[in-house]
Amino acid sequence: MTSEQRDLPALLTLDVDGGTFRLRPATRADLPRILELLADDRLGANREDTSDMAPYERAFEAIDADPAHLLAVGELLREGEAAGQVVATFQLSFLPGLSRRGSWRSQIEAVRVAAQVRGLGIGAAMVTWAAGESRRRGCSLMQLTTDKSRKDAHRFYERLGFAASHEGMKLTL
Repeated sequence: MTSEQRDLPALLTLDVDGGTFRLRPATRADLPRILELLADDRLGANREDTSDMAPYERAFEAIDADPAHLLAVGELLREGEAAGQVVATFQLSFLPGLSRRGSWRSQIEAVRVAAQVRGLGIGAAMVTWAAGESRRRGCSLMQLTTDKSRKDAHRFYERLGFAASHEGMKLTL
């Protein structure tokens, strides 16, 4: 953990089995681990290619520079360890809109929790925190998309109160 990472304010701290989970803003030093998390499943493995880091670095810089976007990571801090291991991530974006009487909405993307710590409540805690932050920033709606093949993710989000009220569509450019 760099001094920059250590000095960032915790967005959320949670006691979990095996240690303490700490959610904080991501730093550029976290980028390789974030990409590992994004690629650590059947779909992500086919989408991510870290042989050229330049596109990821540009994307990180754009996200980091814009206050309408937050890239967060979660660390698992275990007793006796000086540094935490990044075990989770998500991106939260805040979007203005004309619909819903000109209300803002948030969009949560790329929610990932490392396989070895799933089931500890980390994912639910992160999404709950993101919903609270969205309310704090005046959003009236929080939205996400998840691949149709991710049935476990669908059940997870439904348990948290999300409804599959719309059919999402994407156009690859």
